[in-house]
Amino acid sequence: MIEFRSVRKTYPDGTNAVESFDLVIPSRSTTVFVGSSGCGKTTLLRMINRMIDPTSGSVQIDGEDIAGVDPVQLRRRIGYVMQNAGLLPHRKVADNIATVPLLTGVSKADARKRALELMDTVGLDRSLADRYPSQLSGGQQQRVGVARGLAVDPNVLLMDEPFGAVDPLVRNDLQDELIRLQRELGKTVVFVTHDIDEAFKLGDQVVILKKGGEIAQQGTPAEILSAPADDFVANFIGVGRGRRSLRVEQTPTGPVVVDGDGRAAGVLTGPVGVVDAAAAVRSEAGTPSVPGAAAQGGSTR
Repeated sequence: MIEFRSVRKTYPDGTNAVESFDLVIPSRSTTVFVGSSGCGKTTLLRMINRMIDPTSGSVQIDGEDIAGVDPVQLRRRIGYVMQNAGLLPHRKVADNIATVPLLTGVSKADARKRALELMDTVGLDRSLADRYPSQLSGGQQQRVGVARGLAVDPNVLLMDEPFGAVDPLVRNDLQDELIRLQRELGKTVVFVTHDIDEAFKLGDQVVILKKGGEIAQQGTPAEILSAPADDFVANFIGVGRGRRSLRVEQTPTGPVVVDGDGRAAGVLTGPVGVVDAAAAVRSEAGTPSVPGAAAQGGSTR
């Protein structure tokens, strides 16, 4: 468990990046910090591995105040995945993945074995092990970054907008891969994004932040969607623009779920009744009602 207690971060120029932040992050689940630029989400993430120290307050991991832990040793036991992967260009894929195990004293043979096993875990063919990052696609590089973050089998994995620089199709695949990995490995994942759709897809707990690290709302995606705390949250998640108002439309190839702007949001399959279709869309949206759904049939996914 990770706990922020009255955390504040003020920079020398007087900027308050975070003001009096309190939050409990449950173990073995994914918590997503989401908000616009300058809301403090990356600052909060980097406090967990002491890349940034708070001005006041404390961050605790499993009841231990990390202010008393050597920063280098702390970072070596916490996985960290960043945007653009951050791979060392002069090192081959397997060597990039093995970086931290080697620093902790693992033999070269064992570190390479671990790297190859992790390539299997994240869906990378072992034939890529001796290539350089420049010889990989963007999606492959990000998978290497995830493998490197998992190399020492950390309990905590920090992910700072890791999928923000890849195209939408690759991004969706990487999100699905993270969901699969989390089911298998059960890490405590803290994920930063500015994309509310990504937050809702990945997060067990979603924390929507305002400027200065103020929590606008926290909860499960369904809780936030069904009961936005205020107009700020409603607008941020798209309720105020009708973006989250789903309905079912019939097409020549079958029923399709569309949002309030008429954009496709999913495909319905299977012959079920009207009531089941409405319930399916409500479940998909996490909302108590879906305008127009009762006029159609189908079931999601």
